[in-house]
Amino acid sequence: MTHTSGAVPPWALAVAAMLSVQLGSALSVDLISTVGPAGTAWLRLSMGALVFLALARPPLCEVRRGDVPPLLGLGVATGLVTVAFLAAIERIPLGTAVAIEFLGPLTVAAVRSHNVRALVWPGLALLGVVLLTEPWRGDVNLAGVGFAALAAVGWATYILLTQRIGDRFTGITGLSITIPVAAATAAVVGIPQAAGQLTQGVLLAAAGLALLLPVLPFALEMLALRHMTHTAFGTLMSLEPAFGVLLGLLVLSQEPSTLQLVGMVLVVLAGAGAQRGGRRRRPVAQHPHSELDLIG
Repeated sequence: MTHTSGAVPPWALAVAAMLSVQLGSALSVDLISTVGPAGTAWLRLSMGALVFLALARPPLCEVRRGDVPPLLGLGVATGLVTVAFLAAIERIPLGTAVAIEFLGPLTVAAVRSHNVRALVWPGLALLGVVLLTEPWRGDVNLAGVGFAALAAVGWATYILLTQRIGDRFTGITGLSITIPVAAATAAVVGIPQAAGQLTQGVLLAAAGLALLLPVLPFALEMLALRHMTHTAFGTLMSLEPAFGVLLGLLVLSQEPSTLQLVGMVLVVLAGAGAQRGGRRRRPVAQHPHSELDLIG
């Protein structure tokens, strides 16, 4: 099916992806308690890989030698960031984990703006994270913060590589390669962690969660990044901590303090302040198919 590139605004695709990510993360908490964060990541990514393989044929004949490193890199980064983030929300509130993870794309936005003054925005976001974690209370879960920081590095890498892969391959065909790689990456720790817990209920829950994350958001983000700069996308992601706090409250009953809400607002403002770009010029087509052809 062919659509015009302007049929759906890229920002709308990105917002829908964010909502799906945070809902999927919030609903994953129960599964994490059963099969662990790595087990949950492996199951979700494996189910997602099956969906992508059913929807799109892996474009192996189109893969060039120079495509192999970014394809493998994106797959490994996706697997690691999924495991790290789920390990973080096992230990710290969802909104706090998202705010820390957001430091990754925010730094991408600031650095790619080619404006030294833009580096103040990651600093402001870091201040917001401090307010969210409230280290002066002495009960900071360092492991949770560390996993969220690792996820931040992975998310920054994911944004850069996703745009490159999205420019090379039509629709979601690139994901039919990278998500199986991500599932294999998560399997290294995930299979031992989930061993003995793979009941029918667990598999059904993982299949449902896979639709919310990674299937829907990864596809939407890849399409959105074809028409947005790294800066614009990273800035729009500033809403992610707010969505994380909201869904953490509604789904997990994680009520933030007033000071933590202030910290979240600072993170969002930092993302908005980092905006120094907009819609990308459409990249030169490197394949003959429609860019929104989801079947490939």
